[in-house]
Amino acid sequence: MITATSRYLLPWLRLLPAETAHKLTIRALSAGWYPRGVPGDDVILATRIWDLDFPNPVGLAAGFDKNADAADAMLQWGFGFVECGTVTPRPQVGNPLPRLFRLPEDHAVINRMGFNNAGLTTFAAKLTKRQGLPGIVGSNLGKNRDSADATADYCTGVRSLGPLSDYLVINVSSPNTPGLRELQRRSALRNIIDEVTAARDGLPGTRRPPLLVKVAPDLTQDEVEDIAATALDTDVDGLIISNTTVARPAELRSANAPEPGGLSGAPLFEPSTARLRAFYRLIGGRIPLIGAGGISNGEQAYAKIRAGASLVQLYTALVYQGPGLVNEIKRDLATLLRRDGFSSVTAAVGADHPQIPPKAGSATTARRENDHGA
Repeated sequence: MITATSRYLLPWLRLLPAETAHKLTIRALSAGWYPRGVPGDDVILATRIWDLDFPNPVGLAAGFDKNADAADAMLQWGFGFVECGTVTPRPQVGNPLPRLFRLPEDHAVINRMGFNNAGLTTFAAKLTKRQGLPGIVGSNLGKNRDSADATADYCTGVRSLGPLSDYLVINVSSPNTPGLRELQRRSALRNIIDEVTAARDGLPGTRRPPLLVKVAPDLTQDEVEDIAATALDTDVDGLIISNTTVARPAELRSANAPEPGGLSGAPLFEPSTARLRAFYRLIGGRIPLIGAGGISNGEQAYAKIRAGASLVQLYTALVYQGPGLVNEIKRDLATLLRRDGFSSVTAAVGADHPQIPPKAGSATTARRENDHGA
């Protein structure tokens, strides 16, 4: 049924401006217009990280569902987890239109959305309505464009959404909010992490949602080393590698390639995977990494896992291949794992680094239990 939906609707949606098509898609999904009955996941894909049981490691990246309107619909599509946002404390209209551009010849997208969202109150209300429903849903937190205190904005997000989210992500890497990427610098990042983890640890009850940081692909080696050292020296539970890129590879062919903003899709696969490898070599499996950027098939998802990702995320490829892609990736990933003799996703994590034991899930769980009494 998903395949049929893709066949008939995708060509029509591509005739519309990119943002209009996206808004219509979200409205349809939030209204319940989506296929049910997606086949169950192959048992080899199940993985446990941060005391969470993921039915498969293929997640939806932030940016698709900014206001938590369609989390359950996307879980029905077969994603193993869904990340909603980016959400800011106050509602924000984002950057002027047009701000979303397809690059069809390159299987890519450029966006300069600017954290357009309805704010924490609306977002939290959506998550409250789905409490008790199955499926892992994370929240990606940002700062308001005009905020003078980014750390305070992130802490506000943690206090509001921590009790409602399976995990939290601090987004310091979008290229579309002025000055945001400066927060990846070692001293600034350390301060944010310390304050945000204190806010997380002060949440009522006993559950402490894992805290992740999402970083850019456009990092120098020195910056990668600084972020990795900061992550290991704090209570960060994971990193997402990576966000969109401001680079414009020379081989881009689409007319929209010169548009400013963050580039995602196929051209991002190689640079984001290179950064993933670099982080895994430095972190050594001590905290889990999520690999994002340019995934459009099972082989690429598998490559991210072998490079060091415990989980993977995608978004842009859905624009061109539709929702059936999710199950294709899972099917092919299961085949590749068995072909190479792996009994699970966890066993394959970091396989391209044989000198580093792939132990991220258990190491992080142990650290969290010691630190937070989980």
